[in-house]
Amino acid sequence: MSLPSFLPLLITGVTGVPGYSAFQYFHAKYPNHVTAIRPVRYWPLRGEGIIPLDIEDRKGLAELMKKKRFRSVLHGAGSCALKSCEMNAVLAYRVNVQSVLNVLEMIGGHEVRLVHLSTDLVFPGKPEGLYTEEDPVSPVTMYGKTMAIAEEVVLLRYPSAAIFRISLPMGVSVNGHAGAIDWILSRFKKNNPATLYFDEVRSPFYCEDFNRIMELTLGNEIKGIYHLGSHRHLSLYQIGQIVNKVGGYIPHLLKGCMRKEAGPMPPRAGNVTMSNRKLIHALGADPFRKWPYLEDHVPDGKDWHHHRPSHMVFHSEQIHTCLYRIPIAC
Repeated sequence: MSLPSFLPLLITGVTGVPGYSAFQYFHAKYPNHVTAIRPVRYWPLRGEGIIPLDIEDRKGLAELMKKKRFRSVLHGAGSCALKSCEMNAVLAYRVNVQSVLNVLEMIGGHEVRLVHLSTDLVFPGKPEGLYTEEDPVSPVTMYGKTMAIAEEVVLLRYPSAAIFRISLPMGVSVNGHAGAIDWILSRFKKNNPATLYFDEVRSPFYCEDFNRIMELTLGNEIKGIYHLGSHRHLSLYQIGQIVNKVGGYIPHLLKGCMRKEAGPMPPRAGNVTMSNRKLIHALGADPFRKWPYLEDHVPDGKDWHHHRPSHMVFHSEQIHTCLYRIPIAC
């Protein structure tokens, strides 16, 4: 069987949820043809196909390109740590903008398929949400501001690239406490409270669907900006409810508040849900399953997670079978 034209593939940002998921998917499917780079200091992440190389190491990137002759790059490196970015704008620029410039320098004059990951937090939030690709960006955080700059860099310098503004990827994190699910779990597992916002609304998606979209995109020629988020829109509080109830954790550990009650640091966006119609049209099919997949796992009120009906199973294993991935039986 012939290999896809986008191989060999380089994945940056493997320490993040989408990058880690994509690497696992592509490496399992195309062993020996997929490489991921991770920060040198991040020694716990190791294995076949994973190379310790800082995204700031321009010489190292050039040498890797010369050796591997990549035909495509899935660029997901950066920092979504809102407070860290807010406190250090120079750091935010370096990890979110300079990393893009380094990747573009690495590509140079080679014919390479570039897919760049951005964020829904380039928007400030509005009551009805459902941002389209034509809506103007106006981020409220330094993270969002630097990601918006990175988008402009890619559009200007590499117009054949596909840029995806992604919402919350629902999958496993490398360190066990990054990403939406794992951060909440890290609190509940230790019987610590988790306070989440009633009025920050996102478009979470299964990483399985994300991986398939990345494979389709790497193999076609769509370009420009696309919104990547599923059809179900949930507040951070509702996501906390789902993790709390499905995992069988103590209901009172989940706390809720409005963004304005949490203080000014870091700033928080509001309803940044996105319309995915442009992407569906470009792909010629709807790749999204709603997160969570099971309707029994969808909150219908602020106290929904307190009620544990007998027909449902509440156990930490359910997190893995229903929230990290689409239920097999379905």
